[in-house]
Amino acid sequence: MTLQDMTTPSNPAATGVSPDIGRWRTARRLLLVLAAAATFIAIFYTVENWRGRREWENRRRELEAKGEVLDWASYVPAPVPDGQNFFEAPKMREWFIKPPSAAYPHLANATNGPRPFSPGQQNQHKDVDLVLAEVRVVTEPAAPNPEGSEVVMRLDDPASRERAAMQVEEAVGPYLIGANGSIILLARASDQEKTARWVVQTDTSPSSSMLSLLFHPNSRRNLHGILESSAWGIEQVGKDLFHVVLKKPVYGAAEYLAWTDQLKPNFDLVRQALQRPYARIDCDYALPFAIDIPNFINLRTASQTLSMRAQSYLLMGQPEDALRELTLIHDLSQVLLVKPSGKPITLVGAMIHAAIQGLYAEMIREGLELHAWREPQLLALEQQLKESNLLVPLVQAFQEERAATTRTFESTKRSELINLFAFEGFTKLVLRWMPRGWFYQNMAVGAEMEQQVVTSLDPTNQLVQPQPVTEVINELASEREARSPYRFLVAVALPNYAKALQTAAGNQTLINQARIACALERFRLGQGRYPTSLDALTPGFIEKMPHDLIGGHPLKYRLNQAGGYFLYSIGWDEQDSGGVAGNSRDEGDWVWSMR
Repeated sequence: MTLQDMTTPSNPAATGVSPDIGRWRTARRLLLVLAAAATFIAIFYTVENWRGRREWENRRRELEAKGEVLDWASYVPAPVPDGQNFFEAPKMREWFIKPPSAAYPHLANATNGPRPFSPGQQNQHKDVDLVLAEVRVVTEPAAPNPEGSEVVMRLDDPASRERAAMQVEEAVGPYLIGANGSIILLARASDQEKTARWVVQTDTSPSSSMLSLLFHPNSRRNLHGILESSAWGIEQVGKDLFHVVLKKPVYGAAEYLAWTDQLKPNFDLVRQALQRPYARIDCDYALPFAIDIPNFINLRTASQTLSMRAQSYLLMGQPEDALRELTLIHDLSQVLLVKPSGKPITLVGAMIHAAIQGLYAEMIREGLELHAWREPQLLALEQQLKESNLLVPLVQAFQEERAATTRTFESTKRSELINLFAFEGFTKLVLRWMPRGWFYQNMAVGAEMEQQVVTSLDPTNQLVQPQPVTEVINELASEREARSPYRFLVAVALPNYAKALQTAAGNQTLINQARIACALERFRLGQGRYPTSLDALTPGFIEKMPHDLIGGHPLKYRLNQAGGYFLYSIGWDEQDSGGVAGNSRDEGDWVWSMR
């Protein structure tokens, strides 16, 4: 027998401790551990809530000392008389206001609402591809057609490729790709026969993809370039027979106008409503993210339909009618600025406004490409363009969003915050259980970074500094920042600010270029050519020359060999690429070219 056996009691009774007492001691230890854990958790939440609140209050005082306004009540618009309010004019509330369904589904309309600017089903079928050329393939030398109805070409002949591109464009005639990207508008009637006929001589029977090599990679025209887009294709319709077709629905300009004339009464109602001086949405402004918002879908649809009507008028050589449609686009986009108070401008509203203004400037460009504008329209367009400053509402939107976020975090239940951010999975779990102080920490960090974005642009002097914004976004993109409990919400939300700023800067540059282009066209109409320098435009053709938003230097300008010009900004990368555009707004120059 071992010493342990001799000293260890053979039964619990020998120790004087009953089984119940042992279990009680175990339970007591467990309770002590749970109490310690609960105490630790309580202390952790208390400390984190205190730290977060203190950090946010310090940041709030710093911002308010700089003149920033974080009180949401300051962004609530004052009531205006119904008879002077755009949104209270007949049909305007129904057409242009909807509840914020994305944030609060229980406030959403049962349906998406009316679509007063969509013309509905077209009577004439537009699902048949328009044939531009009929191609017959032969594998032996083709004899010249005595009647000249077929042109003989070879795939390996550069002259044949150039000739094919020219004949396709001649078959299309003057055209524009519709502003919504889904249709093609022709100056001629869509059913007018203009089919070219070719014989292509090859050593082997080609496929549709091989026949596409027949076309020169760069169309001679600069107006969207059908041969550079997905708007065309080659289809095999027989053993050795192919068609070159337009793949998108095709409308003659007169056809499109006749189809959409049914919408003219609705557009006239909008014109009448825009004569009212105020644009205030009447709703409860207590909860920032539960206020009614503009119906962005209807605003976008109205702008696109008006743009395509303007395109049609330009193709038909009716610039005054095109100006009327573009003026309505310009004026309608001002509704998003909730003038004259400017309260509250949401970030989404500012971005939609910038997008519509960019579309408006693109339509001006297309009219210039067609040389359709005349002196009276150019003067009117230049004045409208002069009024546009996309940076001012963007700054206001940044400030409003910050005040709205502050109000929301401070007054909204956690469950509603989770619904507001619409996160799922692990992030939703973190939001449900994390200390409230972490919200405040994210608010403090976000406010500081938002201020860096705000101070990177000067709307008064029309200047933008991309580098500070890029540095902020690169910092947030790091894995360490994304995992930080004090920054993970900021990492999700703040990139939208950078995208908004880049879009506004790009479209404001487009607007400034359009102003200069109108002056250049007026010079050309008078002199028969473009000037060699922009200095020739002031003060006779433009009062003050817009500068490059990036860096503040003059926009770059030079003539090209075809008698047109290049007008460009150095772009977001702040590098002069010699007028070469990049694949995105992040790289290359922001170019306006005319041939």
